[in-house]
Amino acid sequence: MTEDAALGTEERTLLADLAREADALRPQLHRYAARLVGSVIDGEDVIQDAFARVFATAGSIPPGTPLRPWLFRIVHNRAIDTLRQRSTRRAEPLETALDLADISAIDPEEALIRQDTVRVALGHFAELPVPQRSAVILKDVLGESLADIATLLELSVDAVKAHLSRGRARLRAISDVRSEIAASPSPEALNFAALFNARDWDALRRLLADDVRLRQARRPEISGAADVGRFFTYYAEYPPVRVEPAWLEGREIFLVSAEPSGGPSYFILLEWRGQKISLIRDHRYATYVMDGADVMPAASR
Repeated sequence: MTEDAALGTEERTLLADLAREADALRPQLHRYAARLVGSVIDGEDVIQDAFARVFATAGSIPPGTPLRPWLFRIVHNRAIDTLRQRSTRRAEPLETALDLADISAIDPEEALIRQDTVRVALGHFAELPVPQRSAVILKDVLGESLADIATLLELSVDAVKAHLSRGRARLRAISDVRSEIAASPSPEALNFAALFNARDWDALRRLLADDVRLRQARRPEISGAADVGRFFTYYAEYPPVRVEPAWLEGREIFLVSAEPSGGPSYFILLEWRGQKISLIRDHRYATYVMDGADVMPAASR
C-alpha cells in the first residue's frame, strides 16, 4: 500500500470513529450545551453547528487524540460563542428530568447534591458565571470527574472545586418559582395542527415559503419548497402521529404523539414569514431534546 493510500485509509477510519463517537455522545453533549445556553432548542442548534465544525476540521485532529473530551471542547466553545453573540433576553425556566444524572457509585451526600441540581431550572444556570455553570453541569448533571472537568475547562482541579462550590451555593439561593401563564395557540398553529391531524399534506405544502428550510438532527439541512415538501410525504408513510400546539421557552411548538393514545415523544418548531412557513425544525431524530423541556400545553381558546 502506498503512503498516500495508507493516509487515506487512516483518515477514513478516523472519520468513521468520530462519527460513531459523536452520535453516541449527542444526548450528553446536548444536555451540556442546553444548560450552558439556557435552552433545549438553542442547545440543539449549538450541537448542529458544533458538529458541522467537527467534521470540517476532522483532518486536523492529532493522531491518538481522545475523541470524547475533544468533542466536549468543541461543543463548549460553540456554546460560549452563542452566549457572546446572543442579544440579551430572559432565559425561560425549565426543570430537568431526574434521570439525567447517574447517581450510582457516589456517596449519599454527593447523590443528594446531584439530585437537587438536576431539578434546577435550565434558565437558572444562565445566572451563574460561565466557569461555575460549566463546573456544576459537568459534575452534577453529567457526572464527569474533577480531573476531566479541569482538562476540559483548562483549569486546575482546585479551581474546579472552587467554581463547583460557589455554583452549587448560588443555585441553592435562586428561587425556582414559575410565573408563566399558558397562552392560547396562534391562528397559524391551529390551522397547521388541524391540517396535519387531517393528514392534508397537499394543503400543508401550500403553506411553505419558496425558500423554506428544514432542519433535522443527524440529517443535512435542505431548502426550497419542492424538496422540503417531501417532509410531509415521509409523514404520510410513517405510522400515524398527531400534533398538539404547546409552548416551550416562550416559543410555540407542536408536540408529536403516536396515535391513537401515545404520549408526546418529540416536537416540531415552525418559523413563519407572514402566512408562510419559512423554517421547520423537526426533532424526530433528536428525541433527547425533550429530556429537559418543560413544555406548557397551549390554553384552550
